[in-house]
Amino acid sequence: MALTKISWRPTYRSSKFRNVYGKAGNREQCFDGIPITRNVHDNHFCAVNAKFLAIVTETAGGGSFLVIPVNKAGRIDPHQPKVCGHQGGVLDIKWNPFIDNIIASCSEDCSVRIWEIPEGGLRRNMSEAVLELYGHSRRVGLIEWHPTCSGILFSAGYDFKILIWNMEVGSPVKMIDCHSDVVLCMSFNTDGSLLATSCKDKHLRVIEPRSGKVLQSYCHISEQEADCKSHRVNRVVFLGNMKRLVTTGVSRWNTRQVALWDQEDLSMPIIEEEIDGLSGLLFPFYDADTHMLYLAGKGDGNIRYYEVGTEKPYLQYLMEFRSPAPQKGLGVMPKHGLDVAACEVFRFYKLVTLRGLIEPISMIVPRRSETYQEDIYPMTAGTEPALTADEWLSGMDREPVLMSLKAGYKRPCQKAFKAPVRERKTMVMNGLLESIPPKTENELMRMFFRQHDELKRLREELVQKDVRLQQLELELNNLRNNGNKL
Repeated sequence: MALTKISWRPTYRSSKFRNVYGKAGNREQCFDGIPITRNVHDNHFCAVNAKFLAIVTETAGGGSFLVIPVNKAGRIDPHQPKVCGHQGGVLDIKWNPFIDNIIASCSEDCSVRIWEIPEGGLRRNMSEAVLELYGHSRRVGLIEWHPTCSGILFSAGYDFKILIWNMEVGSPVKMIDCHSDVVLCMSFNTDGSLLATSCKDKHLRVIEPRSGKVLQSYCHISEQEADCKSHRVNRVVFLGNMKRLVTTGVSRWNTRQVALWDQEDLSMPIIEEEIDGLSGLLFPFYDADTHMLYLAGKGDGNIRYYEVGTEKPYLQYLMEFRSPAPQKGLGVMPKHGLDVAACEVFRFYKLVTLRGLIEPISMIVPRRSETYQEDIYPMTAGTEPALTADEWLSGMDREPVLMSLKAGYKRPCQKAFKAPVRERKTMVMNGLLESIPPKTENELMRMFFRQHDELKRLREELVQKDVRLQQLELELNNLRNNGNKL
């Protein structure tokens, strides 16, 4: 299979996401005054869901993390209550995908702990966990909840083992022991029947998690033997149901790379592309609903994003969000927590260590319609599990239970929505009232486009009024029919 290079030049083709742009939250939407951990472990130290934001903090004599209601942004009290039961530094935290108040944490103290956060957030420090899970002989660096099954948690430790925990019995039920070094990353396919891992032993593996059997494996060759073995994998993510993987890593010249793989053949990447010469770890994030891939470098201020396709060029570069503030890690809001009225398709929570700041970054599809945009919000994985722990352990697999985001759609505030229109109208009217003839061709073109925008706005208003008129006529007919029946 020949390697294909990604085109960096955006081609102007039909795509709903060609003009997606990143919008950083204003000061009132940020979480300020947070002592973000200075641990150099390569994790995000942040987890978010529709209710809460959790951030690992800098503390002495153990590990702790903050839990803040996601709707209570602003300056955080220095004495804000913490979750502080670990005896060592917290290395990873993950919210349960099906229960908003349950969060798992893992630590240098070799334990995994499950915490239940009260409604409304913490009112005092929490040191008693619902469950304390001991099974690793060395510190635990990674945890992941199963994507479709309730009560199944995976943990990867520095003892080179992955343990599968059943929350219903509070003990490990399986052990995956195929790695010869520290596991760097874990990712599930859509139904959780496959697990992809990257490891410090330079292997990329696709594993059947219940048996621990390695189905596919790729190994980086450090010697200059073959170009196809030059990609050293750091992070891996499944591309939903596309039967493909994306990895980020470095070339033998230590330049950052992204590569696309067939999950059933890891002998050679389908495509690979050098990104830049920076040294920070490159984190991949994939949105299966929009088929968009985001690449964010640790210590960078920018986030690149692509559209993933089934045909060449496979990864279509779209644009990048730029910011001068470097990011230590990024939390991602689940789909049901997004603002669908603003056409928001993805939201990051960016950790800025130097400023003690958590900054939301929304990825938005620019649209002016006031109706629900079904084409950019297909049915998505919901908050109901598809399986119980016993069903999954017995060998059963099911796709996620899907939900529509339309129920959470709220029509934009009329005043807020029409403010830009009023500004545009005033600007156009001022230009007309002044009656100053354009002196140059550029001024003439600007006046033409202003008038064109004004006409377009008036047409949209007429269409909306016609639709409303039709609705009122239907309601009137219904009332008449009901009156005649009575």
